[in-house]
Amino acid sequence: MRRIAIINQKGGVGKTTTAVNLAAALAECGQRVCVLDLDPQAHATTHLGIEPDGKSSSMYDVLVHSRPLAEVRRKIAERLWIAGSDIDLAAAEVELAGVVGREVILRDLLLQDEGAFDFVFMDCAPSLGVLTLNALSAASEVFIPLQPHFLALHGMGKLLETTALVAKRINPALKVTGIMLCLYESSTKLAQEVVRDLQGYLDKSRGTTAPWAKARIFKTHIRRNIKLAECPSFGQSIFSYAPTCNGAHDYMALAHEVLGEKASVMAARVEVNDRGQAKVLSVSEASEAEDALKE
Repeated sequence: MRRIAIINQKGGVGKTTTAVNLAAALAECGQRVCVLDLDPQAHATTHLGIEPDGKSSSMYDVLVHSRPLAEVRRKIAERLWIAGSDIDLAAAEVELAGVVGREVILRDLLLQDEGAFDFVFMDCAPSLGVLTLNALSAASEVFIPLQPHFLALHGMGKLLETTALVAKRINPALKVTGIMLCLYESSTKLAQEVVRDLQGYLDKSRGTTAPWAKARIFKTHIRRNIKLAECPSFGQSIFSYAPTCNGAHDYMALAHEVLGEKASVMAARVEVNDRGQAKVLSVSEASEAEDALKE
């Protein structure tokens, strides 16, 4: 079971959008996926169509009252579950202040669920408090969504410093394995410069003991797409709301990268008619043409 914390202390970089839609994409690929919403704003919960009314069981009950995750999570779609959040989770920071071992509560509870899923994604708040520390302590991997501008890049230093501290003191297995660029505009020179600077920074860490020494920048960039901004208001992932848009294509390609698969190449055939005109046939058209020839 891959336990992945999706974090960035800067807001508005596509963190929750990535957590929800990458989870949905992996579910579409046949993986069993659970999203843990560790943000008191409950954006991932709302994104998947659950109203955070404070009446239903949530991650607050898991962390503060040691409620089993199996009693809190809900099935959203085929192979996709979420353990939701609500505003009560904001109180967890205070209520857990005097609890011994408060940083590893989630890790211990996830051990009870070991093997229940192929992927567990933890959508973290844009801060580095107790909730995010729980995610880092429970995770084996960290994904960092990053908007390609220099202020976002500048803030990565503190984030990486925190992962190094958690890896040293609490969770030696923690590794930063992937960085995905969101809200990407390939036509801008700035985006290309940020990618180059980020790659240079990662290359310098190769061969060291830093948790990000083997991190990669995913080749799939999540393009700026209005459909990705619209779908949360309908309580749907991008695959339910607009499955043919660029946002859906990008997150599906990212899911294949996470799974270690190469993007499939669609086959085609060129047919030339009696007048010498060429036509590119789709896979289905080519298949139909071949069947006709056999007849």
